[in-house]
Amino acid sequence: MGNIRTSFVKRMSKELIETHPGKFTEDFDKNKILVQEFSTVSTKHLRNKIAGYITRLVKKHGNTL
Repeated sequence: MGNIRTSFVKRMSKELIETHPGKFTEDFDKNKILVQEFSTVSTKHLRNKIAGYITRLVKKHGNTL
C-alpha cells in the first residue's frame, strides 16, 4: 500500500510546480531547498512531504508539468 498525502500537501505541491515551471527535478534534495525558498512552510516535516510529492510528480510526468 502507498502513502496517503493530505490535500494540503497535494495542493501546495501543484501550486509550486505551476508557479515555478521547470525548476523542480527528480532529485529530492534539490526539491527540498526549492520548497524552502518558494514557500512559507514552517516545519521540516511538512517541507519534506511536499518535496517528496513534487519529486514523485516530476518522475511520473516528466517535464510535461
